[in-house]
Amino acid sequence: SSMKGLDVVGAIFIREGKVFAAKRGDSRYSYVAHKYEFVGGKVERGEDLPEALKRELREEMALTATVLSPYMAVRHTYPDFVVTLHVFLCAMASDYRLLEHEGAEWLAPCDLHPDEWAPADAPIVGQLKFDLTRGNL
Repeated sequence: SSMKGLDVVGAIFIREGKVFAAKRGDSRYSYVAHKYEFVGGKVERGEDLPEALKRELREEMALTATVLSPYMAVRHTYPDFVVTLHVFLCAMASDYRLLEHEGAEWLAPCDLHPDEWAPADAPIVGQLKFDLTRGNL
């Protein structure tokens, strides 16, 4: 049986050189429980990627966001499904409230450790650390 492929979107917020990291709570998927992630979610039928991302940010963080530009896409095979994660550089256009996460912080590049993030996010975190450290972003 071929595994279901999902398109998911995630938001990268950078403020004063730090990256916004939201921490997942308990999850039926142990490999993402209590890990950091880029906030986002599944793309629904008929949505383009930026629309899906803006909707997810409203749903998960009561946040109005501006989607600035695509950053990268990563294909990741989880035990139960395959995802293509599309992350975008975004800006916060309102305050936020965490509705689905147990915490969040702004992490400096030296505090970006890929193994503390959801597995699909880890390669993106490595690239971000590289780009921020070299002043590319």
